[in-house]
Amino acid sequence: MHEIAYAKINLALHVRRRREDGYHELETLFAFMDDGDRLFATPAERDSLTTHGEFAAGIDDPFDNIVAKALAALPHGQGWTVQLEKRLPVAAGLGGGSADAGAVFRMIERVHGLPEDWRQRAARLGADVPACVRSVSCIGTGTGTDLEGVENDLTGMPVLLVNPRVPVPTGPVFKAWDGVDRGALPTGSIRQVASAWRNDLEAPAIMLCPVIAEILSALRKTAPLLARMSGSGATCFALYESEPAMLLAAEKLAENHPDWWRLTGKLR
Repeated sequence: MHEIAYAKINLALHVRRRREDGYHELETLFAFMDDGDRLFATPAERDSLTTHGEFAAGIDDPFDNIVAKALAALPHGQGWTVQLEKRLPVAAGLGGGSADAGAVFRMIERVHGLPEDWRQRAARLGADVPACVRSVSCIGTGTGTDLEGVENDLTGMPVLLVNPRVPVPTGPVFKAWDGVDRGALPTGSIRQVASAWRNDLEAPAIMLCPVIAEILSALRKTAPLLARMSGSGATCFALYESEPAMLLAAEKLAENHPDWWRLTGKLR
């Protein structure tokens, strides 16, 4: 079996308050790109996981990887041998690990189906995992695990992802948030209200990783429909009205900043 772990993009991320349990109350709009990590699985006598790819070295312990935890979370026969091609940067705001887990859930669903409580099992692996299982645009509330549908009129829109190859752990970014509630997500289709959304973690992430501001500046000079940081950073995205415009922007960034990681594709 083969499955793509679609890159997760937070088109908006509104942080409303710090909770007494240490987590944060969020409102976020999840979207997904049509590319990401790649997973390959075959039946085996027991579960095993091997990793390769550009960012495989960023996984400290493949046997404690979220893919292994996803396999352990669901019945799937005697065992699977899984190969993970790590194409997305680690600690990058793209939900790479969560997307990998979501891909495992989809592969298991294809062969064995999912138990009724799969959402709870997914949430125990990480706040982004329930959204990544389906990998379609939706609104997440609570810690991001409570999901509801949204009118998606941006399907197929060209998107460019850019990362400075600098990992930005989530914890310190949330800790640096100033605690100011700047309001709820506006309602409407994605295109209608995208400009009114924001990422409340952008400012604290830039304090910790200033190159994020350079990326956003470079992207905004390419005249996108929207350019913003995803998640807790450091990856930024830009949406374009046409594929030629997106490819031209990617070409310019490659010339001016060859050390930055880039990925081009379309929104699902």
